[in-house]
Amino acid sequence: MSAVRTVLGDVPAGELGVCDAHDHLFFASPRLPGEELRGVAAARAELAAFRELGGGTVVQWTPYGLGRRAADLPALARETGVHVVAATGLHQDVHYDEGTLAALRDRAADVFVAELTRGIGTSGVRAGLIKVAGGFHALDAHARWTMSAAAEAHHATGAPVAVHLELGTGALDVLELLCGELGVPPHRVVLGHLNRSPDPVAHRQAAGSGCYLAFDGPSRAHHATDWRMPDAVRDLAEAGHGDQLLLGGDTTTAAARSVNGGPGMPYLLRRVAPRLALAVGEELVRRVLTENPARAFAVQWR
Repeated sequence: MSAVRTVLGDVPAGELGVCDAHDHLFFASPRLPGEELRGVAAARAELAAFRELGGGTVVQWTPYGLGRRAADLPALARETGVHVVAATGLHQDVHYDEGTLAALRDRAADVFVAELTRGIGTSGVRAGLIKVAGGFHALDAHARWTMSAAAEAHHATGAPVAVHLELGTGALDVLELLCGELGVPPHRVVLGHLNRSPDPVAHRQAAGSGCYLAFDGPSRAHHATDWRMPDAVRDLAEAGHGDQLLLGGDTTTAAARSVNGGPGMPYLLRRVAPRLALAVGEELVRRVLTENPARAFAVQWR
């Protein structure tokens, strides 16, 4: 039977409820000095605010080596009543020092599999997805290496592969590699940040593969996000791809948290969902927030 692997164990997909399909409770990168998401109390408050608006699940895309704080996630899930899904995988190489990547060079797939099946470090918390990242309109050697390892881990476990698309670009190159060369079924791939490159032709081309498309990270001043999202979602739904769409908040800095005055996780349900419902209808938004992520992250685990 398919199940979503949360930090408290596997749960039936139908129990996820309203899902923030891409966000971060903890995240620390040298590329964002001073903006690390490290505070447990702030993470708890953010989850509680999301829950108060009807949120049921948060999928944390923070991968290996970027401050996941896996051991803290179960308590947060219990205390707030929100399901939390953790990630394994690797981000772009600019987020790591050379030593971290060198230590994984010949064993990345093994590490991913271990974190999916046995647990992250000594925490016992198992990841429920593999996160990787592409580059701007291209895939460099690091992206190809990490995606190859992710594909190997997928074939060993069945886990979904979630992809950071740099500024929303490179979707077709990612699909060509992951699904073409490496044999990952398209319905096991989630492409993130499609809203950052509002190209309807590229969106429909990617959707034609059968993968999931995540519109995540609203209210960013430097991205074409909120005001173009309704048109993009409507276009894909009218083309028959409504069942492949996901929504997420992608909170990556301390300043973006609602508890610090930013939009944070609650913004997805407080502002984005109602606005989207006016454009495409409440029924589609309900499916995008509940049924679609339940399918996207449910796995017949191996």
